[in-house]
Order: sequence, then C-alpha cells, then structure tokens
Amino acid sequence: MLGGVIAADQNHKYVISRSRSIVSWQRKYKCSALLADGLCGLAADALAAQLRFTYPGYRPTNYLAITLTMPLLWLGAVALSGGYDSRFFGVGSDEFRKVLNAGVTLTATVAVICYTVKFDLARGYVAIVLPAATVLDLAARFWLRKRLHLRRLTGACLQRVVAIGHPDSVTGLITELGRDSYHGLTVVAACPTGKPDSPDLAGVPVYGGIEAAAQAVKHFDADSVAVLACPELNSVRLRELIWELEGRGTEVYVAPALLDVAGPRTTIRPIAGLPLLHVDHPELSGGRQALKALFDRACAVAAIVLLSLVFMAIAIVIKLGDGGPVFFRQLRVGQNGQGFLVWKFRTMVVDAEQRKPLLAIESEGNGVLFKIRNDPRITKAGTWLRRYSLDELPQLFNVLLGQMSLVGPRPALPQETARYGRHMLRRLAVRPGITGLWQVSGRSDLSIDDSVRLDVRYVENWSLILDLQIIWKTVRAIVTGSGAY
Repeated sequence: MLGGVIAADQNHKYVISRSRSIVSWQRKYKCSALLADGLCGLAADALAAQLRFTYPGYRPTNYLAITLTMPLLWLGAVALSGGYDSRFFGVGSDEFRKVLNAGVTLTATVAVICYTVKFDLARGYVAIVLPAATVLDLAARFWLRKRLHLRRLTGACLQRVVAIGHPDSVTGLITELGRDSYHGLTVVAACPTGKPDSPDLAGVPVYGGIEAAAQAVKHFDADSVAVLACPELNSVRLRELIWELEGRGTEVYVAPALLDVAGPRTTIRPIAGLPLLHVDHPELSGGRQALKALFDRACAVAAIVLLSLVFMAIAIVIKLGDGGPVFFRQLRVGQNGQGFLVWKFRTMVVDAEQRKPLLAIESEGNGVLFKIRNDPRITKAGTWLRRYSLDELPQLFNVLLGQMSLVGPRPALPQETARYGRHMLRRLAVRPGITGLWQVSGRSDLSIDDSVRLDVRYVENWSLILDLQIIWKTVRAIVTGSGAY
C-alpha cells in the first residue's frame, strides 16, 4: 500500500513537471495577449473620449466610470469569445476570428443593454471605441503572432511530437511540419506500423511500434502524440493509448484519413457512440461564390483606378525598350476547362515562343511548368517586372470579365492540362487566380507535387477569409521577390 502511495506521488510530481514544461511559453503568450488586449482597449477608450467629448461645457466626470470600465469589458468579451485558448495561438485564423467576434458581440450587447435600461450612452462614443478596440487588437495579435513565429524559427515554443501511423504517413507529417516551423510542432520520434527498413524516418528516429508510443513519449520528453489514420490502431487500442497518456498530461492529435480537408467543412457528430467526422462538400457555386465574384470585381475596379499611372509608366518603359507590343496575350484554361485569353505585360522578346523549344532541355520548372531561372528571352524591363510580379497586373481585366479571380489556382496552358492526372484536374473546379496558395508558398521554387497539393487544398477549403490571408501574403512575397524568375 505504501509503495502504491509513493508511486502515485512520484507520478503526480511528474505530471506537475510535464505540465509546467508544456504550458510555459503558452502562459507567457497568454499574459502578453492579456496585456496587449488591455492596452488596446485603453487606447481605443482614450481615442473615443478625445474624439467624442472634446467640446465646451463637457465634464469628464460624466463618462469617467464608463471609460474606466470599457477596457475591462473588452478583456471580458475577448475571454468569453475564447481569445485566450492556447490551442489557437500562432496558427490559423481562429485567433483573429475570436477577437473579431468579441468586438461584434460586445457592440451588440452594449446596444441592447442601453436600450433595455434606457441608459443614455452616446452612440458616437460606442461607434468609435469598440471598432477601434477591435482593429487595434487585431493588429496587436498579428504582432504577437509574428514574434512567436520568429521564436519558433529558432526552435523555441515548439511542441515535441511522437508520430504514430504508417511509415509513409509519418514521413509525410515530418516533411510537412519541417517545411513550416510556424505550426509549432516538431516530430521527435516515430512509432510506425510494421517494421521500417531503416532506424529513422525522414531523419526522425524510430522508437518501436505502436505499442511503444507511451514509452517513446517519456523517453523523448514529448508534449503530444499525433495519431495518423491506420487500421492497426483500432478504437479500443486508441482509447487505451489515450488512457496511458492521460496521467502524463500529454496532448493527443488524431488525424482522419482525409487529404487537405479542414476548417468549417468538417464537424464531429456523435452517432451511436462513435465520433463520426462529417465532411461537407466544398461550396463551388451559390451565394458564397457570388459574393467572392462581387468582391473580386470591386477590388479589380479599385486597383485599376489606383494603379492607372503605374500601368501607363510600365507601358512606356516596355515600348521604349524594343518597340514591341506592350501586352502579351496567351490562351489559358479556366474554370471547368473553358479557354480564355490571359493578359500580361510583355516581359520577353517578341519571338519568345518560337525560341521555347530550343530551351526546353534547360527548364528548371517543377515538371509541368516551363521555367528557367536565367531565361535569355527575358528583356531588361521584364526582369524587374517579373521580380515584383508587375507583369501580372493586366490580369485585373480578366477578373473584371469574370474569367479569373483575385485568388485561385494558376491559369494553366492547354498543353499543361493535357498532361494533368485526375488529381490535378481538381484545380479546374474554380476560376484561376492572379495569386494563390502556391504563389505565396515558394512560387517557382516548388515541386509539381507541392504545387498541386496547395492548389487542391485551396479548392477544398476556400473562403473569403483565406482569400484575404493569401492577398496579404502575396504582398510580402512580391516585396521580397522570393521564388520569382
């Protein structure tokens, strides 16, 4: 009996130690978020009071209690919206969405309460303080996230993961997480099914099979376990594994047998005691697509008007360069395989297409795309136009005509689509875009497999929020010129 008590006490100490190591950076991030949210609420409060109540005869004591309370109300609204849930720190749009929900919810709540109790709260004050707090807080969370990503680049603030599943699946997970450190996960050990041919998978040591997962967590001081879909790990064995890890405070991630389907398309539905994953079909038509088309065209009109002088300057530079045509038109394949003429600023010599067969052997593209890093056909002006993607600007007119979207898969050439497999044809389910996931993830430096994977991921999970994120990342990719040639 005494031995059991001692063992339990030792296990309790271990849990406390593990918990502290897991949540240390999360606690610091949460404290930073609380401080940032409070300062944003205070700054918005001061701004609203300055803009709304600076008139003769106003006495600051009239709204003193409200101005002191509003930052606390803002913190409470963010907390109730789940803005301090550590699961969403640093990855995805949920963290920003929760801050936005806090702003909308608090605005509606204040309006309803004031109307119900007949409290005369200045509408101008509310119209300034809550939108300002939301915008400032979104900016502050973005800054905190970038700081976290920089720390993860150095190997800090990462969860140590033991991966379980088929060797190919585990290798894919290791590669994916190793490509982008901002996810916050790093695989430190693998427990694959069967007997792998080598003592490691993608550079990660193999530590026994599925039955050794709990020992691997302790041996490698892991924070979490990623369970990839495999028939060898049935529901009974998975439940037993979770029980084994429960005492250590280890987090468990279970990946379904789905490729690039996530977010709002997936929901867990408990049916007959089983947690079934319900997958909705992607919205490739209907109201949301109509809203996307309206957004695309509105942005295209605004961009053309604002960049009209840039268009004229680029046209003059190209014309003065060699006297050839300003624009380059080419047949591309759009949504559902429909052909259209894409417009671009000409960046190559006039007879570039005739020279292409002679340079095919030197292509550095990703297998389907024709790309040469130092293409001799590119003009002097074309070099910097391509570097900053200014040659793509005329495609805004394709967006106006409804042939393209601001965000989507790359518009492919007919000879490229002729070589597409079934998986790649999925890219044609939506309108092609001026920019897309693969353009902001490496551009021409990506392999054909990565390009297809990212385009299919976009088709399966598109949303206006995702479009806005891609547009923002496109600006950064253009400024750095990464992957452009």
